[in-house]
Amino acid sequence: MSDAETLKVYAERAQDYARRFSGGSAQTPHLRAFIEALPEGGHALDLGCGPGNSAAQMAAAGLQVTAFDPVPEMVALANAHSGVDARVAGFDDVIGTDLYDGIWANFSLLHAPRGDMPRHLTAIAEALRPGGRFHIGMKTGTGEKRDPIGRLYTYYTDAELTGLLADVGLTVTDRTTGREKGLDGVEADWICLAAHG
Repeated sequence: MSDAETLKVYAERAQDYARRFSGGSAQTPHLRAFIEALPEGGHALDLGCGPGNSAAQMAAAGLQVTAFDPVPEMVALANAHSGVDARVAGFDDVIGTDLYDGIWANFSLLHAPRGDMPRHLTAIAEALRPGGRFHIGMKTGTGEKRDPIGRLYTYYTDAELTGLLADVGLTVTDRTTGREKGLDGVEADWICLAAHG
């Protein structure tokens, strides 16, 4: 993600974001399923980790956790969690083959420009070990627009997103939809997909 305004919002509101989405110690059903699908002591990448709450829960479950975020303020918060190796990096920094047992992209790739998504998903599929688990959370809809606090979003339908995953050899095995209020205070529809290679 390289949109300067989006990065600026996250840098300025890192603490607000951490408080809003801390969620205590309880794992969400999506995160619990992701952790349980990985081998004991497996290697997970939290792509767009924000303040590191999910990465911390992965580490607490015994996974080896690498976390990427393009916002230094978020990386500092993520590195405060025990067992989390967070670094300033973005979607284009997913480079390599058979590196991870699981990649968690929970409401991060929604900031990638539409034209870049096939490239990012190809890199993710290559970085997953055979049979590896991929989790993606996105807001649903069509087009691109900025939210009330300035973040740029790209919206996808279920069929469009499922098709993009199929194009890179990832098979969707579970899906959940819902509606929730975000950092901007606006209710939005979302989808979470679990897939494997």
